[in-house]
Amino acid sequence: MIFSKDRPFLLVGAGKMGGAMLAGWMAEGVEPSAVVISDPSPSEEVVKLIQTHQIRHVTVPDSGLRPAVIMVAVKPQLMDAVLPTLSGCVEPDTLLLSVAAGTPVSKFKGAFGDVPIARAMPNTPAMVGRGVTAVYPNDKVTEAQKQTVGQLLSAVGNVVWLDSEEQIDLVTGVSGSGPAYVFWLAECLAQAGVEAGLPKDTAHQLAVATVTGAGELMHQSEETPSALRKNVTSPNGTTAAALDVLMADTGMEPLMVRAVAAAVKRAKELAAA
Repeated sequence: MIFSKDRPFLLVGAGKMGGAMLAGWMAEGVEPSAVVISDPSPSEEVVKLIQTHQIRHVTVPDSGLRPAVIMVAVKPQLMDAVLPTLSGCVEPDTLLLSVAAGTPVSKFKGAFGDVPIARAMPNTPAMVGRGVTAVYPNDKVTEAQKQTVGQLLSAVGNVVWLDSEEQIDLVTGVSGSGPAYVFWLAECLAQAGVEAGLPKDTAHQLAVATVTGAGELMHQSEETPSALRKNVTSPNGTTAAALDVLMADTGMEPLMVRAVAAAVKRAKELAAA
């Protein structure tokens, strides 16, 4: 890690995502004295972490703070109010790490100049340590800073590095918004069970357990999703009959392609706004 007590890691915004990451870092053994939290109203869970680990907490960063890394984890609509409060903390070698949706690198460059900036797109499973975060670093980010970013973000899941900032919008459509697609799959599967004649509560339990169990199996298995699907599909069996519907020309794949394209289009619109 490139930060220390003298040049700390500053987390700006300890909401659901920032708080989940903070919990992951403490569990991974990050030195609490090297961390500063800036949030005017942290949640009860974050307050407990602050008290348990004796982490320094400030409402607004003071000008005497010299962080080596600043992670900005606030909502995009708060960015214009938050960035000016950081101007006294950013030095030429300070790494700015953003997990704020829809906020391009140019926004930070305009506020702080040509400094190291890494833009990250995490997803909500990070809250349970099963997230995936895609990261685009600008050309000012050093290898040591990239290593620190990787260590920080891997505490809440996998890390994928991107070649261009334009790919962030594509990531948004797949993994950023993707958990909602999976939740909807669980809802649809449960409703299908109800339509088939199961009690609502039973159908819900079966659907949720099936989706989460299949996800964990994919996580632990060395086989591809395609191989796992084939493993549970007996020729002319019940699963094959269902997949004939889902894999038809008008089935799930073209629908998912359209859904991701719609999310990507909206991400580009929001970034341009």
